[in-house]
Amino acid sequence: MRAVPLSCWLVVTSLLLAACGGGEDERSSFPVEISPEVRDDGTTVFRRGNGAEPGTLDPHQARGVPAANILRDLYEGLVSISPTGEVEPGNAADWTISDDKLTYTFELRADARWSNGEPVTAQDYVYGLRRAVDPATASPYAQLHTPIEHAAAIIDGDRPPDSLGVRAVDDHRLEITLAEPTPYFLGTLAHPSSFPVYAPALEAHGDAFTQPGNAVTNGAYTMDAWRVNSRITLVRNDAYWDDADTAIDRVEYYPIVDANSELSRYQAGELDWASMIPPSRLDAAREHIPDQLQIEPTLGVYYYGLNVRRAPFKDAPELRQALSMAIDREVIVDKITRGGEIPAYGWIPPAVDGYEGARFEWADLPADEREARARELYREAGYSEDEPLQLEIRYNSNEANKKIASVIQAMWRRVLGAEVELRNEEWKVFLDAVRSGRDTEAYRLAWIGDYDDPNTFFELMNSGFGLNGTGYASDAYDRLQEKQAHMPDGAERDEVMHAAEARLLADSPVIPIYFYTSKYLVKPYVTGFEGNPLDIYYSKDLAIEP
Repeated sequence: MRAVPLSCWLVVTSLLLAACGGGEDERSSFPVEISPEVRDDGTTVFRRGNGAEPGTLDPHQARGVPAANILRDLYEGLVSISPTGEVEPGNAADWTISDDKLTYTFELRADARWSNGEPVTAQDYVYGLRRAVDPATASPYAQLHTPIEHAAAIIDGDRPPDSLGVRAVDDHRLEITLAEPTPYFLGTLAHPSSFPVYAPALEAHGDAFTQPGNAVTNGAYTMDAWRVNSRITLVRNDAYWDDADTAIDRVEYYPIVDANSELSRYQAGELDWASMIPPSRLDAAREHIPDQLQIEPTLGVYYYGLNVRRAPFKDAPELRQALSMAIDREVIVDKITRGGEIPAYGWIPPAVDGYEGARFEWADLPADEREARARELYREAGYSEDEPLQLEIRYNSNEANKKIASVIQAMWRRVLGAEVELRNEEWKVFLDAVRSGRDTEAYRLAWIGDYDDPNTFFELMNSGFGLNGTGYASDAYDRLQEKQAHMPDGAERDEVMHAAEARLLADSPVIPIYFYTSKYLVKPYVTGFEGNPLDIYYSKDLAIEP
């Protein structure tokens, strides 16, 4: 790690001690109960920690990684993601692509079934994709489907949903027509918003079609029970086309937002899979249970969004840049997260295949020069010691988020003299606040790539994307993003992507903090785990071996 100015350490030492365990002996006893749950009838149970309680399990309305994890067990798209992260056949056994790269024809499996035994047909996918882009659905991922012919016009309300470029040739053949060639298109079809839904269940139960007793699904599992803030239980779908190769009988998802609580339950034998590890306990895990600790580079960026629709960030690029420059990312990854994360001086994670991202023009400045320039920009934006910036950082309740926010608060105070308040909120309340943008200023979020292509990150900042909570709207950026999205891979596309990323970094509606690694604890009797950069793990690909 490069040298950090002494003054920085004097200000944040107490925060860093707290983040690193406050002097706790990290090499102390680290007992872990090794005992899979196998019922008297031989039923195997897989118990997964899963972060926040999902707001919905409607594939076309759900947001966030916790919901996506469950939806991938319940439903299956035309394609899936292999254990190592590649696109592979899902409910479609095969597909062909026309020479002009505009028409994709999928052959559905003849033995694909819904959990009630009814066949999965091409019309089910037509129904699902139309619903995903229908403005009435208000899908936060609607723009993911804009490569499909007429999708953009449908989302804007200018065409009816039944004009989408998707048609059922017959019961087992689906044809999708694109507006323009899109190199990453197949990867989007593994996203939950591309999943089919069983129309009779939706029409009979409305929003309750996702609930136990009502849910009809086409994935390896189906819904058994949903106890809010306790657990969601899935059971094997014996009508699933590949049920013979599904090993785990029952999956229990536990909504746990506190990493220390999750670790305690993992150690006590109540969980087989922990999705969070307190940074202060990583070294102990490395020493005592290295075979259970899984750390993998992943397609994700931890960032602070800045709401550019209102003060203080509206029409204030100098202020946005000053705040970004005042953050010492090395301190955060070395002293707080401590899991191999990479300081982020660009927007696109290095784990994305085949693309080397752009960087802030000031990324390589020595710390003192960078901070001096940050103070100049702060003054240019109209702030001073006598009239300091007053700002709120909003984050979802999580110990690591709190520690990072506290250290950034201290850095902004030390370098710029800003007066910063912290506000934490429960996940669903927090997401609604970010999405509405009514009163957010700076907020913590992360983006995990939906497919292995830079566009999944570029698209988030398009002015029309439903999850762009910053309100950033740049015609220049949108044009570049939309242009590269339809170019074949190669030097020309790289040039356009670099221009788009440079534009975004100059405008600074987001402050990238670090690029993710995924960190899991997985019991040794859980087999089949293979790390992949998309951080996608289907329960059907795992097994419990008592």
